[in-house]
Amino acid sequence: MKRADSRTARCVEATAQALMNGRKGLLLLFVLLTLGLGYSATHTQLDPGFNKQIPVRHDYMVNFLRFSQYFTGANRLLVSVRWKGEGDLYNAQFLDTLRKVTDDVFFISGVNRASVTSLFTANVRYIEITEEGFYGDVVVPPRFSGSAVDLAQVRSNAAASGQIGRLIANDLKSAMVRADLQDIDPRTGKAVDYVEVARRLEALRQKYASDDIEISVVGFAKLVGDVVEGLNTVIGFFVIAFAITALLLWLYARSWRLTLVALVVALLPVVWLLGLLPLLGLGIDPMSILVPFLIFSIGVSHAVQMTNAWKQDVVAGASARQAAQSAFCKIFIPGSLALLMNALGFAVIMLIDIPIVHELGVTACIGVMLMIITNKLMLPIILSWLRLEPATLQKAQASEAGRHRLWWRLSALAEPGPALVVFAVSLALLVGGVWKARELAVGDIGAGAPELRGDSRYNQDNARIIGSYSIGLDVLSVFVEVKGVEEGCLSPEVMRAVEAFDFRMRAVSGVQSVQSVAGMGKRVIAGNNEGNPRWAAIPGSARGLSQGARAYMPDDGLVTEGCQQMQILVFLADHEGATISHAIGEARRIIADVRTPKVDFLLAGGNVGVMAASNEAVKRAEVTMLAALFGSVTLFCWLSFFSLRAVLCILVPLAIVAILCNALMAMLGIGLKVATLPVMALGVGVGVDYGIYLYERIQHEMAAGADLREAFYLAMCQRGTAAVFTALTMSIGVCTWGFAPLKFQADMGVLLSFMFLVNVLGAIFLLPALAAWFNRGRPLVARQAATRPVLVGESAGDIR
Repeated sequence: MKRADSRTARCVEATAQALMNGRKGLLLLFVLLTLGLGYSATHTQLDPGFNKQIPVRHDYMVNFLRFSQYFTGANRLLVSVRWKGEGDLYNAQFLDTLRKVTDDVFFISGVNRASVTSLFTANVRYIEITEEGFYGDVVVPPRFSGSAVDLAQVRSNAAASGQIGRLIANDLKSAMVRADLQDIDPRTGKAVDYVEVARRLEALRQKYASDDIEISVVGFAKLVGDVVEGLNTVIGFFVIAFAITALLLWLYARSWRLTLVALVVALLPVVWLLGLLPLLGLGIDPMSILVPFLIFSIGVSHAVQMTNAWKQDVVAGASARQAAQSAFCKIFIPGSLALLMNALGFAVIMLIDIPIVHELGVTACIGVMLMIITNKLMLPIILSWLRLEPATLQKAQASEAGRHRLWWRLSALAEPGPALVVFAVSLALLVGGVWKARELAVGDIGAGAPELRGDSRYNQDNARIIGSYSIGLDVLSVFVEVKGVEEGCLSPEVMRAVEAFDFRMRAVSGVQSVQSVAGMGKRVIAGNNEGNPRWAAIPGSARGLSQGARAYMPDDGLVTEGCQQMQILVFLADHEGATISHAIGEARRIIADVRTPKVDFLLAGGNVGVMAASNEAVKRAEVTMLAALFGSVTLFCWLSFFSLRAVLCILVPLAIVAILCNALMAMLGIGLKVATLPVMALGVGVGVDYGIYLYERIQHEMAAGADLREAFYLAMCQRGTAAVFTALTMSIGVCTWGFAPLKFQADMGVLLSFMFLVNVLGAIFLLPALAAWFNRGRPLVARQAATRPVLVGESAGDIR
């Protein structure tokens, strides 16, 4: 292990001296900044957006955005009205409620009014073949009065419209209102307020729900609204975690002053971050709401290390100012390096080309970088005026009489023999973790919204709609582009290619139903020939295809004028990552078989297309992201310690814990996606914190003449105790999230608890074991005691 560069040490000492000399002015500046940014933080707004989830450079999304000028449907909401009384839905009370719901949805701000579809809208029609020829009209007569004759007419019209399973449930007990949302409301020119849309939809439910009527609502806007509603409980769990953190830190420090200072300074980067966001024109997405707490967690870890170093010097007899200056010199380099690693961990997730990931990465990076100011500069200034409580000081001085029994016994891991046991356990965990991590899925796992629990109202509504209709919210749009044909719908080659894709896609596992212009055309052609099913086929001539002209109208949303562009709607049973991957893979295979020179099939639109693009972006960037993360950590550690052994001592525990985290996610049914990426980045960042702090102290003590075991023991007393207590404190705090109503918060709580705890265990068990074998046979300058020291047992509050 090499000595620290003297020039760097002199620079740090000069900075510490300047910091203490100008502490009054700097503290005033920091206080003014905190007040100003604190006021600005009150203007921070939630900023959800559907397009922020789209990886715009992905091939699927390039096609999706290009065809969005012709077709819509990715950001869709569904309102299902269910009749719970006697009989089916064809009664005056139900149809009157359906009409009112349709009108209310039509007037919600942000709804694309042309896309509103229900039995009461003009774009839903029926076609009948009569002796005089074709006859068609809207499903519900314009002067519908609810009489028995009108109800019979609606029943007949609905059956002829082909909407059974689409707008009307298969059991004839419910009907649906479908609408698409826009990101920008053309009537106001402002971004659509998804929270307000969700509020309006919930008000609609409360308005029309009764003993006989049940309202189910699903869609991105409703999901955002439910998540935002759950944020009230999120804040409550944050308060609980904060209180637990405060209590445990007091049990560790035995000083309310140090506890209060550590907590306040850990909160400062969060306040500064929230204050900077409005100034930068940014908001915070509801799905990224946990980022501030991640910043707080990292802040607590670094604040405890600084206050612990300060306390040790005060107990040794230094003044508050001298101790603050000394703590700055000891902590600034390893602490700043660790924070740079944290920032790097969040920065590498921006390799995933999704706007919400970029926003999350930028937000987290800013928060971590602010900690260099708050935790490394402002905290020593505050400590320079702090005075320990007399009782705390006396108790801490009394604890200096002997060694700490646990840490001295644990220091045996820094010897080659006991290190082999650690290697054996680590190898077993690594093998088991690799085997289980292979099952980690990319994307969502389970039906419904994974952000909410399975028994949430949203997921109950989603299950009700999927079970009642042949369609659902999970739709994959396959775009068709016709080339070299003036009228695509009158070309047998084009229509047979579309028909072949439609037919083969229906047999794919996980597909509920398929809608295409070819399928509709065959039904119309059969209807034009007395309903004979033998005529439900694609004729071999343009003249024969012209019989299905009613199906080629753009009003149905499947084709454009002239049939130059088409879309095939594939409705899936769910949006699990495995289901989407299978459906996309089968669609690719089918497209390769049915594509012709005149027909080009392009993937993919709909909300399933967006999810597929996101999943592929995550999967494609995973290896690159991990390589960049660990490669950068390797470079930073080598530049800090100029030792390959140091790099391996810090990096190997990180790699094992990352694999174990993947295995845990597979065991708990948590998929690898945008919401779980920050945990992976944080896990590596926190592990680097522990490793750097411990290794820096080991290096320092060995340079002073201690052998490896003695150096590790002293490092545990000076840095390890604070690291262990911080990890335990934060793990217990975030464990309470497991009871949160938001499933993604509960999942994050479990993963964070695991990462906090296992990372510190990896640092204190595996790091010294690796160091023991890396240093075996090398000459060491030993500083041995003449006799074995007496071990003195101490309580947790006395550990220094």
